[in-house]
Amino acid sequence: MLGLSTFEEKLKPMQRTVKIFALITLLTFVQCQKSDHKHTESTGVAGNSPNQELYDEVIRVHDEVMPKMSDIYVLKQKLKTKMDSVSSDQKSEIESVILQLDSASNGMNVWMRQFDPKQDDMDADEARQYLESEMVKVKKVKEDMLKAIERAKNMEGITR
Repeated sequence: MLGLSTFEEKLKPMQRTVKIFALITLLTFVQCQKSDHKHTESTGVAGNSPNQELYDEVIRVHDEVMPKMSDIYVLKQKLKTKMDSVSSDQKSEIESVILQLDSASNGMNVWMRQFDPKQDDMDADEARQYLESEMVKVKKVKEDMLKAIERAKNMEGITR
């Protein structure tokens, strides 16, 4: 009996940890659902309008590439670490790749700061033109990020 009681006492903190983890996971899921819902509510255009579809596409491109910001960070750290053990020519190449990664990351940050999800003060044509220009911008951000990541991954010795 003494052994079982000790086992149960050791199990209680683990059960508490599992419950806390489950709660955090649930709250994260709920928050993500709310965030996705906000994307479509905040446009200031009718739900089935062509502008809503264009807005959704702009957000889809953003959402597709945004998680790659963490890839950029990890690759930069690997490259910085590698700089201590390479020749000066290789350092120059690594610095160039780091600058490209920084530029791609900054491009995303600038786009997010400047993007206005609400076109309440615009008529339908102005909103469409705005969203079309934002689509061009966010696709350029995506392209820059993917090119920078690919270049960094192609550096000798850098793996995912």
